[in-house]
Amino acid sequence: MNTEQVDIKTPEYVSLQFHAAGLGSRAAAFIIDTLILLAVNLLIFIALVYGLNASLFDYFESDIPSYLFAGVIILMFVLNWSYYFLLEYFTGGRTIGKKALGIRVIQENGHSITLLSSLIRNFLRIIDMLPVNYLVGMLMIFFHSKHKRLGDLVAGTIVVHERRGKKKKKASKLDKLIAEKGLGANQHLVEEWALKALGSKDWKLLKTYAERINSLSTDDRIVLTRKMADILFPKIGLDPASKRYDELEDMLLLLYLQMKEEWEYDL
Repeated sequence: MNTEQVDIKTPEYVSLQFHAAGLGSRAAAFIIDTLILLAVNLLIFIALVYGLNASLFDYFESDIPSYLFAGVIILMFVLNWSYYFLLEYFTGGRTIGKKALGIRVIQENGHSITLLSSLIRNFLRIIDMLPVNYLVGMLMIFFHSKHKRLGDLVAGTIVVHERRGKKKKKASKLDKLIAEKGLGANQHLVEEWALKALGSKDWKLLKTYAERINSLSTDDRIVLTRKMADILFPKIGLDPASKRYDELEDMLLLLYLQMKEEWEYDL
């Protein structure tokens, strides 16, 4: 089934257009993730056998302490479930498989997936995988107008294709400043999970700062940069006190580039 365009209105009253990920791309991503988990589970199994100093054949015939066997089963369950839950939350809705296929999970309002929505959608895999091989989930994805499984419906999430740059726009003054400083979107100031401490108000504040600094006098630029650093950096675990003005400006611009991936809607 072809991907469907989905129109989303954010709480900031910005209209967004996404293409919902269909069954094919989601199944391919799931296969990649499953192969990764199978490899990890196999390594755990081999480590257990090796730790018992037994051959694979002996393993099935030997008396394994029940607590050890139960511990391994619990470890594998937690690993397989938390793989989706944690990766989707901490990496902006992308597991390794989803990233490879260029798809991600977002909330229905266009924002990044929250801890609660990630928890709900992945907990409900228990139902989506029934009766076997995710049959319920696959049928719902195929027939739902936005390709949602039960977990997406309850959690208020949707899986979409990543946005690709369409047409190159003329470089703005801000783009030129960033280029002159040698800064790039691949240079992350903090880990992605740390950005969860910043919200839409922080993004608007940072965006306004980045767009204004070129037009300010040197003194005003220094004052505004230090104020911005004092407001934002403590929230992400950074101490601005020991940094020079030029270092703070570079760090704020790097933070701007990093947040832009999640908060800027280039329609």
